[in-house]
Amino acid sequence: MASKKEEEVSAIRLEEFHKHPLSPVKDVKKTYTVEEAVEAIGFGRFHILLFLIMGSTSVVEAMEIMLLAVVSPVIRCEWHLEDWMVALVTTMVFFGYMLCSALLGHLADRYGRWKIIFICFIWGVYFSLLTSFSPTYGWFVFMRTMVGCGVSGHAQGYIIKTEFVPSKYRGYMLPMSAIFWLIGSTFIIIFASVIIPVLGWRWLIRISIVPSIVLIVLFKFIPESARYNVSAGNGAAAIKTLEKIARMNRSSLPEGTLEEPYWENRGSFRDLIDPKYLRTTLQIWLIWFGTSFAYYGIILTSSELLERNLVCGAQETAAETVVVADEIRNPCHCQLFGPSDYKAMIISTVGEITLIPLNILGINVIGRRLSLAITMFLTGVFYLLLNICTGNSGLIALLFILRSLASANFNTIYIYTAEVYPTTVRAFGMGSCSSLSRIGGMIAPFIAQVLIAQSVIGGLTLFAVVCFLCSLSAFTLPIETKGRALKQVT
Repeated sequence: MASKKEEEVSAIRLEEFHKHPLSPVKDVKKTYTVEEAVEAIGFGRFHILLFLIMGSTSVVEAMEIMLLAVVSPVIRCEWHLEDWMVALVTTMVFFGYMLCSALLGHLADRYGRWKIIFICFIWGVYFSLLTSFSPTYGWFVFMRTMVGCGVSGHAQGYIIKTEFVPSKYRGYMLPMSAIFWLIGSTFIIIFASVIIPVLGWRWLIRISIVPSIVLIVLFKFIPESARYNVSAGNGAAAIKTLEKIARMNRSSLPEGTLEEPYWENRGSFRDLIDPKYLRTTLQIWLIWFGTSFAYYGIILTSSELLERNLVCGAQETAAETVVVADEIRNPCHCQLFGPSDYKAMIISTVGEITLIPLNILGINVIGRRLSLAITMFLTGVFYLLLNICTGNSGLIALLFILRSLASANFNTIYIYTAEVYPTTVRAFGMGSCSSLSRIGGMIAPFIAQVLIAQSVIGGLTLFAVVCFLCSLSAFTLPIETKGRALKQVT
């Protein structure tokens, strides 16, 4: 009887199942983020093209900065400039850089990285050309200030590289940008040694804008950052860009559709001082200041030590008497660079790439923070070693090592800053850091070209102390970005 009832119940349930079958499971919509797309596409031909074109922006920037070092002795003689007037030229270039860096970073977050770097290159070419026609010292300073404003937008090329390169390659590819800086620095020194004695400094400036013109043409081969397009709500453009890169790399995008949140409030200062980033922002501002202060300090100190022959930091008493007498007759120290001086500058410049293998190893093994702390500390140590009385070969060796350490500092802090901030504020974060760094660049000429002329020990010790403070700041940074995916929003 019980068995019969169970059969009847089972029959009823079976009938109900046929009347009300289970609803089919809906397909889950597959989506992917820009980060996942960049990682899936991988590294390929597009990234080589990106590296060559956007990396070459460092060639132009290096030429514009090193131009000040090779032209300073010439304009000192031509316009009978005093020490502070020569230093003011470099300071005003960095003043223009400082004024425009944060503004251009904000505009890049709002309107795109590509537009800003393209406009800045046109701006730089225009005012560099005008500089070569400067009739007076005042006009020269003003034109170079405008050039500094344009050069400040070159950082957007670095951001575009960062946002397109897969995470596991960033620690290897981005430090290699120092090679382009070396190329630019070496070119301008070689050009100066050949052109200035024959045609003068004005033609040196005119010829130095040729690489900028070439890059303006080549920029059309690099698209706008897909990360920026997504953050700006232009998903269609981002997909088009990613598909093009995938084809170039002979790869494919992940399955599904691209989905990322639209973020209207991009490039906001409040995001930089949000409690999540406040400590990081304050500490990297200090590091950027010190990195620039130390880097441009060694560039300008090198030219001063070579130009005035201050190999041992002080001259013999008899030599001092001759120098004082010479200053009375010629207070502007009118001494032009000779072949040996240009050679020494090239040797110290080549030092910038000697630590690239160790720099790459450090940031990928021990991390960005500790690597930066070590190189900043060593920079301070070698600044102090410059106080030791050595021959010309010893001085060149110390300058060589210092340039390599100072370059490694810049490599690491550039990578860290680009990685630590999200896409919505990355360009503004980089721009604000660049602005703070140029304060260091503005002060450096007065230490390297004015204070060191009075006290070599005092000037070099000041550079060293700043490096030690920056080393401590780097060691205590709260966020490590090694192996960390780039964030889109705060």
